[in-house]
Amino acid sequence: MTVPYADRIADAVLEKFADYRNRFQTITAAAQLRFEKADWHAIQRASAARIDLYEANTEAAVEAIVEQLGEVVYDATLWHDVKRRYAQKILARNDPELAETFYNSIYLKVLKYGTLDDAHMFIRSDYEGRVIATGDRLCRTYDLGRGLVALLGQVLDDFAFDIPWENRRRDIRNLARFARRHLPPAPETGVSASVEIIRSRFFRNKGAYIVGRINLGERRVPFVLPVLNNGQGAVYVDTLIVAENDVSVIFSFTRSYFMVDVNSPSEFVGFLHSLIPMKSKAELYSSIGLYKQGKAEFYRSFLDQLDQSDDQFVIAPGTRGMVMTVFTLPSFPVVFKLIKDRFSSSKNITRDLVKDRYRLVKRHDRVGRMADTQEFTNFLFPRERFSPELIEELQQVAASSIQLDDDVITIKHLWTERRMTPLNLYIDDALARKDEEAVFHAINEYGKAIKQLAAANIFAGDMLFKNFGVTRHKRVVFYDYDEIMYLTDCKFRRIPEPLYPEQEMSGEPWYSIGVNDVFPEEFSILTACNPLVRRIFNELHGDLLDVTFWQDMQEQVRHGEIVDVFPYRKIQRFPRV
Repeated sequence: MTVPYADRIADAVLEKFADYRNRFQTITAAAQLRFEKADWHAIQRASAARIDLYEANTEAAVEAIVEQLGEVVYDATLWHDVKRRYAQKILARNDPELAETFYNSIYLKVLKYGTLDDAHMFIRSDYEGRVIATGDRLCRTYDLGRGLVALLGQVLDDFAFDIPWENRRRDIRNLARFARRHLPPAPETGVSASVEIIRSRFFRNKGAYIVGRINLGERRVPFVLPVLNNGQGAVYVDTLIVAENDVSVIFSFTRSYFMVDVNSPSEFVGFLHSLIPMKSKAELYSSIGLYKQGKAEFYRSFLDQLDQSDDQFVIAPGTRGMVMTVFTLPSFPVVFKLIKDRFSSSKNITRDLVKDRYRLVKRHDRVGRMADTQEFTNFLFPRERFSPELIEELQQVAASSIQLDDDVITIKHLWTERRMTPLNLYIDDALARKDEEAVFHAINEYGKAIKQLAAANIFAGDMLFKNFGVTRHKRVVFYDYDEIMYLTDCKFRRIPEPLYPEQEMSGEPWYSIGVNDVFPEEFSILTACNPLVRRIFNELHGDLLDVTFWQDMQEQVRHGEIVDVFPYRKIQRFPRV
């Protein structure tokens, strides 16, 4: 009796997966039209809708499968056959690894985290390390021997939009000048030289991106060519990015996901990985909107790291949080964050509110200043790898979220996030080394992060240095989300003058404070740690202490303005003359 039921369940899961993929691709396919129309608000809505799509579809799929097949779906022993039949049915697909992950989601929702093993789930993918080639050509290929200007003209023609280039001749001239100054010279005769460009354009926020690589014999040079809409019915080339670190920043975990047409995900991600090998495949899957696959790939890399290392999980460096406790595996560049059982008395929030705020960040434009996270339920760790200090910490502050067994520690709910250097530790180290340039850069980045978040309608709330991190590219990123809120929900006020001296000398405020009231003058306490830090902050970002800055920014957001925040420096942009 089990085989017919197993076959029907496998068919039902695959049908729901195909529906999800069609919906995902439909939203993605409209990205070019939204870009050409300069409909930036529609782009933001589409981005959030596509993120919501996975959870909505898996929930609906479970309801439909239970309604269609009845209580039999709760029989855990049946799912061994379901998995086997499902694996056979997805063999011909060009996205089988995504199909496996969708199946895992359905299994976990139906069985409420039942038996977690490879007999019932795809803990390890049948397609790990494999590239699913479809026969379609992923890239356009160009011969460098035809001449630089002719090649650039052909590229702009091949990747033209349905609206014209603002000034095609100028763009070719800018690109040619840049290439001659910054790219390696053409190889000697007899050495192969070509350019490969992914056929699909990448769309995100106000930009479209053409992505590829230059092949010079054995050398590979990645590049990204950003294209912008001038708001008047034409497009132009904004710059050319060729440094591997700069290309990596464009695919950063602090950015919104790209909208890009992907036929074979494994082949697509494999090519991207060849361009920026320092990026994990998990991050690259997420960067193109397949964040659930990114989560699956992350978990497999985590299992591999456990097998290949012997260090212990420890409490993460930095100031202990009042809402979250954070630990890490030193050999793995990730932190694990879980909610404490009790919060500091100064934190007027709940567990559910913390979860909502992390999900808000997932759906919001992160403008390169907020770290992406992955949310997990019932995450299993080998107990022997936990330091005694960490186990004691978890038992003291988050006992309701952990289950200790002889060999395994189960954490019922957590987030993973890329590990960064806490900004307070970074600044302390720079001050100790008397590296004023590093302090200047960090404080400047800190202020820019706050301003760019505000322009994206995010008020960070608790803006202490300890809640920001420094990436390996020396960018400052916000990563503590329990107090964030929409900027437009804040009420920015000046501190009223005291009526008499005793009020000013009092340790308590002499004025009323509403729930969403914010007093920018109080932000001066953030830089009280050091005279140099305060001086640099006041010189660069003293306007953050003025209520007028915040009120003006609120008006800008309320009027629907979406600021230009691009993943490269202004100095890299081409002239438009």
